[in-house]
Amino acid sequence: MPDTTIDVEAFYAALDAKRQDEGLSWRELARSLKFSPSTLTRMAQGQRPDVDTFATLVRWLGMSADAFMRPTPKKREEINAVAMISSYLRADRNLDPKDAEALEDIVKAAYRRLANKR
Repeated sequence: MPDTTIDVEAFYAALDAKRQDEGLSWRELARSLKFSPSTLTRMAQGQRPDVDTFATLVRWLGMSADAFMRPTPKKREEINAVAMISSYLRADRNLDPKDAEALEDIVKAAYRRLANKR
C-alpha cells in the first residue's frame, strides 16, 4: 500500500469550483485540456486520474499537487486544516489582508463549532 494517496474528493471539488467560476461545462473543460470527459466522470465516482491527467488538472487549477496528497491511514499525521486554509487565504492576491483575516476568523469559528460535535 502506498504511503500517500490523492484525495480525489477534494481534488474534484476544487476542479468543480474553478470550472463553475470560469463558466465551463465538464465537457468544455475536458475538451480544452485535451482529454476524455469520461475521465472527469470517473473522478466524480471517486476514481483517481492517471498521473498525466492529474498533472494537467493541477496546473490548470494553479495549485500545488501537495494540496491533494494525503497520507494513508497507517501513517496519518495530524493535519491542521485551519492552518492550511489560513495559508491559502493569506496567499490569495485577490483578497485584502484584512479581508483574508476576517475570513480566517469565520473559518476558525465554524471549525471549532463543528469539530466539537464529534
